[in-house]
Amino acid sequence: MSAISSATSGSATSQSTDAFASLKSEDFVKIIFAELTNQDPLSPNETKDLLQQISSLRQIETDQDFADSLNSLVKQNELTAASTLIGKLATGLNISGSRVVGFVDSISVSREGTTLNLSSGDRLPFNNVDEIIDPSLFNDGEDGPTPIDESDPPADDPPVDDPPADDPPADDPPTDDPPGDAG
Repeated sequence: MSAISSATSGSATSQSTDAFASLKSEDFVKIIFAELTNQDPLSPNETKDLLQQISSLRQIETDQDFADSLNSLVKQNELTAASTLIGKLATGLNISGSRVVGFVDSISVSREGTTLNLSSGDRLPFNNVDEIIDPSLFNDGEDGPTPIDESDPPADDPPVDDPPADDPPADDPPTDDPPGDAG
């Protein structure tokens, strides 16, 4: 095992805490060959130890690939979810912690993650959104959008209790005079 320690100690300690991210299968094979050529012939390493090391490296490599795939899937899902907010009113805290409000014009993705680009010119990180409002819930008045009062019927709809205009009033009895007969 001393060959592994000496072969990796110089480069592994200077790397980040995720040293296995840069270690590939080819590198591991080189380390194993170095270990086999430098081992004491009077006390060779157990084969099961070697297989256990290989298995551990494969598991680490598989876990890293899985984490990368999962992160990619999360980013795609976040982008899809954010794109459904285009045209909606969004509020939240921007990167500097200031409250921003605006209609979502577009979505962008960067190293920092998914960001909503608002009509106010502000950028709102998707993770900082705290309220989304559908613009169909607003009436456009002189002072800008105002919430719709659901208790008042819209002005263009007729009142519910008025009878239709083409029905005769219920008080008038029908006449026996043929139409057009003036008498």
